[in-house]
Amino acid sequence: YTLTASGTGAMEAAVTNLLSRGDTALYVNGGRFGDRWGEILKKFGVTPIEIKVEWGKAVQPAEIQESLTKNPEAKALFLTHSETSTGTAVELKEIASVARNFSDALIVVDGISSVGALELRMDEWRLDTVLTGSQKGLMLPPGLSFIALSERAWKAVQSSKLPKYYFGLEKARKVLKDGQTPWTPAISLIVGLDVALQMIRREDLRNVWSRHEKLARALRDGCNTIGLKTFSRAPSNSVSALILPDGLDGEALRKTLREKHGVIVAGGQDHLKGKIIRVAHLGYIDELDIVTVVAALGMALQETIDLTPSSSSKEGKEHKRFDTELAILSVLREFNKPTQQQSELTYPSQ
Repeated sequence: YTLTASGTGAMEAAVTNLLSRGDTALYVNGGRFGDRWGEILKKFGVTPIEIKVEWGKAVQPAEIQESLTKNPEAKALFLTHSETSTGTAVELKEIASVARNFSDALIVVDGISSVGALELRMDEWRLDTVLTGSQKGLMLPPGLSFIALSERAWKAVQSSKLPKYYFGLEKARKVLKDGQTPWTPAISLIVGLDVALQMIRREDLRNVWSRHEKLARALRDGCNTIGLKTFSRAPSNSVSALILPDGLDGEALRKTLREKHGVIVAGGQDHLKGKIIRVAHLGYIDELDIVTVVAALGMALQETIDLTPSSSSKEGKEHKRFDTELAILSVLREFNKPTQQQSELTYPSQ
């Protein structure tokens, strides 16, 4: 179902259409966007039980099992497949299997930065609700979000008592039979979506997943070569968080990248502000983009640290030279390595 809203609108729709006031729900908080599940649940009178995970780590299936066992009354489990704030991906298939074996809780997945980039098989993995946004793996400007529900989820919709109007999915389901949306849609984005989906279909979704894996691996290897370590212990194939050298002005680096080299990267959020940068490699990003970003980072790091007062100190000299040429060679080597073969997909009929 297509909603004219950002991904957060689809998150709100998932909560308000599946649950009722006073219900208990579990959510994994391993970053800024996992935390958003808790904020939405609380706002609508649902009792949220947090599964807290250190930023940069992925929640483990055993932690999910433990929380579900302790809270058998939980009506739903809210997950973030790819946590954009930390560049971390969870093992969704294994988590879903554990959740189904130990609970009847609905499995709700924020796939905003994973759909179209990371392997995700809703029916095969028995996920109940998956949502995403238009501006990530679907290669569009922001403004559309999408949500899919299993039959189990639709049964929950019928008994949900939370208020909803614009995001009411029963109306969306009814009018979709006529190829319509309940409210005025963002027509220009839907036209673009048609083209984006054709591009994905032509490449084949399995190849899309493999391409994202290769780009992610190459970006991280190149950045590691110039001294930027990967922040996440379970890195995502859609975005990488990279640790900046001590004493480096992260905002100055981003400014240099943007104004001098024409490359835009995101900074860290909350307590990671100024400590990491985040580089996306999803959607229509290609190999040349990765080479460009790594080259620009190498040059911008050198330019930024040369302007940093501590660069004349002993600590600064340890970071004095960034081997951009070697980093680019590392990227090119990664491009030549084989990618993991994906099992076949079954596409819905036209």
